[in-house]
This record gives sequence, structure tokens and C-alpha cells, in this order.
Amino acid sequence: MIKQYFAHTLPDKPPADWQPLEQHLKETAEKAKEFACAFGAEDWGYLAGLWHDIGKYSDVFQQRLLATQDADGHIETKPGRPDHSTAGAQHATKTLGQLGKLLAYTIAGHHAGLPDGKTNDQSCLIKRLEKNIPDFTATPDWILNQAISAVTPFTLDQKRFSFQLSFFVRMIYSCLVDADFLNTESFMDAQKSAWRKEYPSLETISNRLFNALDELNTKALQTPINKQRASILQDCMNAAIWKPGLFSLTVPTGGGKTLSSLAFAIKHAIKYNLSRIIYVIPYTSIIEQNAAVFRQILGDEVVLEHHSNFESEEEDHRSRLASENWDAPLIVTTNVQFFESLFSCRSSKCRRIHNITNSVVILDEAQMLPVPLLKPSIEALRELSSNYGTTIVLCTATQPALSSTDSFKNGLDGVREIIPDPTELYEKFKRVKTIRLSKVSDDEIAKKIASINQVLCIVNTRKHARLLYEKIKAVEGTFHLSALMCPAHRTAVLKNIRKTLNSGTCCRVVSTSLVEAGVDIDFPVVIRAAAGIDSIAQAAGRCNREGKLLQNGELYIFTPEEALPPGHFRQAADTTEMVMRQNDDPLSLSAVEAYFRSLYWMKGDKLDMHEILQAITEGNTQGDYPFRYIAEKYKIIENVMDPVIIPWNDKARHIIQELRYSDFPSSAARKAQRFTVQLPQRALAQLLSVGSVERLHEQFNVLINEDLYKDDMGLCPDDPTFHEIENLIA
Repeated sequence: MIKQYFAHTLPDKPPADWQPLEQHLKETAEKAKEFACAFGAEDWGYLAGLWHDIGKYSDVFQQRLLATQDADGHIETKPGRPDHSTAGAQHATKTLGQLGKLLAYTIAGHHAGLPDGKTNDQSCLIKRLEKNIPDFTATPDWILNQAISAVTPFTLDQKRFSFQLSFFVRMIYSCLVDADFLNTESFMDAQKSAWRKEYPSLETISNRLFNALDELNTKALQTPINKQRASILQDCMNAAIWKPGLFSLTVPTGGGKTLSSLAFAIKHAIKYNLSRIIYVIPYTSIIEQNAAVFRQILGDEVVLEHHSNFESEEEDHRSRLASENWDAPLIVTTNVQFFESLFSCRSSKCRRIHNITNSVVILDEAQMLPVPLLKPSIEALRELSSNYGTTIVLCTATQPALSSTDSFKNGLDGVREIIPDPTELYEKFKRVKTIRLSKVSDDEIAKKIASINQVLCIVNTRKHARLLYEKIKAVEGTFHLSALMCPAHRTAVLKNIRKTLNSGTCCRVVSTSLVEAGVDIDFPVVIRAAAGIDSIAQAAGRCNREGKLLQNGELYIFTPEEALPPGHFRQAADTTEMVMRQNDDPLSLSAVEAYFRSLYWMKGDKLDMHEILQAITEGNTQGDYPFRYIAEKYKIIENVMDPVIIPWNDKARHIIQELRYSDFPSSAARKAQRFTVQLPQRALAQLLSVGSVERLHEQFNVLINEDLYKDDMGLCPDDPTFHEIENLIA
């Protein structure tokens, strides 16, 4: 009898017929089958789970476990640990032929990550399939003698089948690694595993939402804007009965699309028996406001807010237990987490993507996807909608920039607009006049901000926001917002800003662009540094938001004296300048269309700068897919960012202690996200080197030099150490 499959001590008195490895394979197979059933691939999920660890039946593996007390002895990614994943990959191809190769990717990569199909690297799948491995024939016959009853659960498109098959591999991989992680979790501590409790049903969540909406409607003043918001909500409710697929929701900022889109999603999900709602917000936004609104209405236990990624360089049992699988009914996440997970090769990132199937995905400000990755991003959305039962809602304040048009053949086909007449709606919500300024110095902008009682100034970089704030921070009612403040801190500052605005006293805010999407604040005057028209439209949404002014609010657009950041920032601002020369109103739908035509639709191959789709297609004849190459190239943020946990208050300090001493960090890792600041790896490395940040368990970074964090600016520029790294995080 094989007594171990993890290198952990067995219970003192196991049942007489207890065979942990066989039990693990069976339970993982059943769980992976359950996950894959969501897209009709239950046989694939079952075999991936059943065969993923058959290499552990080798004498070499068992002797290694018996000879060591290594808690991670079953994880093969470090030197000296036996390779147990190649056995299942080889068995899959031997048993199922070319079909088995698709399964082999998932099994071979369930620890080290999805491999490339064919390269010169010894870790590629082809060389793994040719590798001499220890004998694993001790595996019970019933495990080895299985077959598969289907090719794929969907029809392959001749033009897209390479992308379809590589995406299918990812989905099966996700089912396998999540099932494996969950079974590991259960084995390690069944009591703590129960933390992943049952969530309220969508029907219960629906009742909570619509009761809250009824109460809001009863209390709301019958202003013209509130009447339009009620009309938008009704349009969403009417469209929720339409068949699943692709939708657009074109609503001006301030139109209440956050709750209206959620109402659509919940009603649609219940009607078509979908599993969850995933609300995706641009990475430059504050997502905690929407999450807080959802929690207040629906309950804390319903909402998962996911914008940090605690991921260690090396996989171990702790990193497995802290990674996120999106098992809640409502996920609030970022473009970075959503799309990079779909193109990742690592198990900790990929484990969540099977939970996107049979869901409603709301892309807030859908036009903000990065131009160099637009084609592969659109292909992923197309595939989710076509073959994985996912309804996708493209929310935008401008227009559905991702829809197929005569000028943009690569867009999504069959997108249905929820709002009957977006042009008419834009005119009804028009409540801002745009004023263009020439190139202006920081001193001049600071003087203008200080001269206005209630004003919001939005700039493009953290450094610029800090410099302007420092010029006026002595002026009454001045606030600063940037992503160098942890989410919980930003929430507190925003609460104070709203309170100050409502009191009618002086309120002057300098912020980065994170304040633009989904943040419910209302200023009579907004000043915006030069940017893309989509960003300017978002800035306009913070101006005269409730239409309370007797005349239109004022939106000033200025060009900073310092050159704009290179890349998309500068390109978008230059395109805006060109469009503004030809349009009196840069926020009109005609101006917006001209902007997207120039920025997106005419770019051709530049919409897939790294040729990701071509790399997938090149391996189509033999099924050799470059999973690791794709994961390396698909980066929404080019500089890799790592979260640093800030001991901002007693709650944060308690969470840090829990992470420090717990062997079960999942719950604490979720809670810690509200106390994190994202830093580029080079900046983090410098803070680690001088002892300002502590690394816990090779996974969690914790700020220990609390002098570096200030109440008004977050991670602070006052310390000399910080000055050395400031340009890295601008």
C-alpha cells in the first residue's frame, strides 16, 4: 500500500483501506470533471485529474518522500525533487494519440506551469514526452485504462482553430490545477478548508439588490438626471432577457451604469442559469469604491475584491493556499488580473479562469484595453462568448470601441447595444463645457488650483501629482490621491473629500487618473492634463456630475510643461490634439469616433505588437503552442508590479500577523489586498535591500519602515531611500 502522496505526516489512525494517492487522484478527477462540465468537457477534466500524479507511483518518488521531512516534497519545481508530472503526460499521448497531447500540456505543467510545445529548452513538452522516466506501472489498472469520448465540446473554426485549441488547453489546465489545489487544501486542514463555505444564491443576491434599488429610487429626488438613470436601469432590465452573448452599454459618466449593469447581470444570470458576475475595471481605476457599494448592498460574504496577486517565485503549499480561484458570486477585479490570467502559464494565475465560464463579465470602460494587446484580448472575449457560455457586457461612456465596424474589421461581431439611442442620451447628460489651455507650468497650474474653492486636478503620473500637491498642500482643504496610497486609505480619503464637498467648504484635490473610472465625486471645476479623449471623458464625469449647477461645469485641459510619458500616454494625447483641432466639442460622439478610428482601428498589426496570435497559429499543425512565450509577452503593465502590504491601521497589522504565522493564508491574503500598494520589481528590490520591506514566506512583502508611509501622500517621498526609487514608480 502506498502510504503518501504529500510529504506530510499521516493521521495517527488512518482507516484500514485508506490509500491517499489513489484517493487524491479520484477526488481531484471528480472535482476537475465538475469544473469542466461547465463547458461540456467533463471527460477531459476527469482524465487530467486522474492521471496528473500517476508518476508518484514510482519507487523513486516514494523513496524520496520517505527519506525527507520536506513539507513540499510533492512539488517538483526545485532541484532534487523527482519528476512525477511527465508520467501522466506520456501516458496521455500513448493512450489518446494527438488528442492526448492537449491533455499532456495540462498534466506536465500542473506544478511548473504550462510548457511551450516545441523549443530547444529541455522543459518543452516534446522533450518531456521523449524523456526517460521512472517506472510507474504500480498505478492501479482502473486509473490507467481510461478513454475519452469526445474530441472537443465545440466546433472548430478553420480560421481560428489554433487559438481555440490553445484556449481549450488553458481551460482544462485551470480545472486541473484548481481541483488539485483545493484537494491539497482539504488534505492539509479540512477544518480551515471549510472556510470556502457556500455562498448565497443568485436569487438571494437579486432580492437584496432590487430591494436596495427600490429604496434608492424612493429616496432619490426626481431631478432630470435621476429620471434618466431610472430609464437606463429599465433599459438594462429589459435587455437582461435577451439570449447570452455580447452586449454593449453606452452610458455617459454619471448615468448610474455601475448598478444598472449589475442589475442586468444578476437578472440575466438567473434567467440563463449562469454562475457568477465578474466586474472588470481598468487597472488605473479605484476598484474598491465599486466593491464597497456592492458589499453594502449585497453583503460582505458575496463580494471578492481582487486586484493584488500574492505570487511567490517558487510554488509551495503556502503559495497554493494563497492563490485566488474566484469562487465568489461577485468578483470585482482589474483588467490586469482578468486578461493576464487568460494568457498566463502559471498555475496560480490560471486556476481561476475556469470560473469565468458560464458567467456574466462586465468590462467597465472597455475602451481602455491597451492598444498593443487589443487583437489577442478581443480573441479571448470572442472565445469566451462563443464556446464557454460567457455573456460579456462592454460598458463605456463613449462608444463600443471593440465592436466590429467597416473601419475595424477585427472587432467583435454581434454586439447588441442595451441603450436604444446612445446619441440622444449623450445630449441629455451634457453638463460640462470644455476649455483648452496652452502649455502651462506647474506653478501656474498650482496657482489656478489654489484660486478655486472646489476643484479636482487630474494628472498622468504619481510623481506629477505629488509635485503639484506639495506646491499647494498648505492651502485650506487640499487633498492628494494616488496609487501609492493603499485602497483602504484611498477609501478613507474619498469619504473625507465627499464630506467636504457636501459641506460646501473648500476642497482641492490633486489626483492621478485612478480617480476617473467609477469614482462617485462631483466638482464644479475639473482640470485635466492632456490625455486620450476617453480619459478626458472620464474626467468630465467628475464635473457637475449631478447637474446641480445653474450652468455647465468647467473642464480645463492643459499640456504640462514636462513631456508626457512615452508610449500610449503620449500617443493618446497626440491623437486627442489632432481630433480637437477638427471638433469644437471633444466629447461629442463624432469626436470620439474619430479618436478611436485613428488610435485603434487604423493600427493594423500594431494591435498585436508581440504577434501573439501569429505565434499560436504557427504551431497549429502539430499542436505545438508557445504558452510560456505568450505569458511573457502578454503584459498589460510592462514593468512587473508586486504588492507591498502596508500596516496602515490595526486591522492591517492583525492581517500581517495572520500571514506571518498561519499555514492557511487564503483568507488573510484576500483581506490584505485592501492594504497593498503596487510597486515595480526594481523599486521593491531596493526597498528590500535597505530593510524597509520584509519578505514573508517568499510571497508576501510587508512595509516595516512605517516612516515611509504618510497620511497625506501614502508611500512617502520624504525619506532619502524613496528619492532614489521615485523615478521607477512615476
